[in-house]
Amino acid sequence: MPDLLDTLRQHSDPRLVEGALRVAGRLREAGHLALFAGGSVRDLLLGRGVSDIDVATSARPEQVEEIFENTHAVGRAFGVVLVPMGSFHYEVATFRQEGDYLDGRRPSSVTFTDARSDASRRDFTVNALFLDPHRGDVIDFVGGRQDLERRVLRTVGDPEHRFGEDRLRLIRAVRFAAQLDFQMEEATWKQVREQAPTILQVSWERIRDELLKILTGERPDAGLRLLHESGLLQVVLPEVADMVGVQQPPEFHPEGDVFIHTCLMFSLAGELDEALALGILLHDVGKPPTFTVADRIRFHGHAEKGAEMAAEIGRKLRLSSELTQEVVDLVRDHLRFIHVREMRESTLKRFLRKPNFDKHLELHRLDCLASHGDLTSYEFCREKLEELSREKMRPPRLLTGHDLIAEGLEPGPAFSVLLAELEDEQLENRVSTREEALEWLRRRIGRMERESR
Repeated sequence: MPDLLDTLRQHSDPRLVEGALRVAGRLREAGHLALFAGGSVRDLLLGRGVSDIDVATSARPEQVEEIFENTHAVGRAFGVVLVPMGSFHYEVATFRQEGDYLDGRRPSSVTFTDARSDASRRDFTVNALFLDPHRGDVIDFVGGRQDLERRVLRTVGDPEHRFGEDRLRLIRAVRFAAQLDFQMEEATWKQVREQAPTILQVSWERIRDELLKILTGERPDAGLRLLHESGLLQVVLPEVADMVGVQQPPEFHPEGDVFIHTCLMFSLAGELDEALALGILLHDVGKPPTFTVADRIRFHGHAEKGAEMAAEIGRKLRLSSELTQEVVDLVRDHLRFIHVREMRESTLKRFLRKPNFDKHLELHRLDCLASHGDLTSYEFCREKLEELSREKMRPPRLLTGHDLIAEGLEPGPAFSVLLAELEDEQLENRVSTREEALEWLRRRIGRMERESR
């Protein structure tokens, strides 16, 4: 067997590994068993990169706090202590066994125990593996290594009981199956589908976090399809589930219905942040309620309707106001690219200088690639961005409110209108100096006076 620790160093930040080895080493020197646990062991055996390492130990929380300085008890009732080491922080958890879950969210009690019992309370067999960093061997009490080799996701023990303990595991099952490209074991999959309606026993914050991990992780298209096939999507995001079967005009969308189009966009995407992932998910969420058939299938006002729905979904998922607004903007503006070549120069420049325009542009690119494939507007915007300097897109202010007062105007709402019009003149390359701006202002004031007579 190759040295697993060497493999771990090759696939991960060596500093992360060395810090984890120091944590485990100090626990062992104090007379306690210390094992690497869970996802890091799973990903190591799959040859995947490891971004964090959790340590499971026989030491009780108070003993961990005695051994290390500057610890933070992130879940003391569950035996979890955060230990700083170098530039990383490690979750050190006491081996534990959990009492009955009475509310589908949390155990009624926690008892500190041994490694075998700790493995038996974990969610899936592939997440219940341990690595002894001292001996370098894997400890498997639940058949997790065999399931890794078979690429099967299976609960530890009875799936009905395991999902009943914590309903969030229903979505976690989808996430792991999609991102690991594993087949869900038959009984596990059966329970995911049967228990899907119970997912709302879980807080929206926890549901949101799992959904975002699915959408921003590997194979988000597979995750979205599994959410639908399991019935979870219909419960958590019925607005997205409604896109299934909503046909589109084949001359523009030969790929199929709105849901297929959205999944295809995810399959074509690279690394996604939360805003862009949600923008992809919701950009056409307004199509089902605006579906009409006249000369052809049409979705009049679906971008505006979608923006309203995105705001409601943001509130439901307890997204931050900043993230919600960014997603709403992506949804509302995703059709504006159709008209970029016909826009006035000032309108185009304002569009191109929008905050996070790179995400708007990427959403448009994926939208095109997942449908008609025409990237003309995308390339036009790219060329314009290269051609235009920052100053041309956001020219310096030539006049202020003081200048307007000096010309005899009374302060009021008209000031912002006039200054915006002046900026339009700059963006249209008709005004470039202060003298030209003052001349324009005087002509504009004269016109206002004539119109008021």
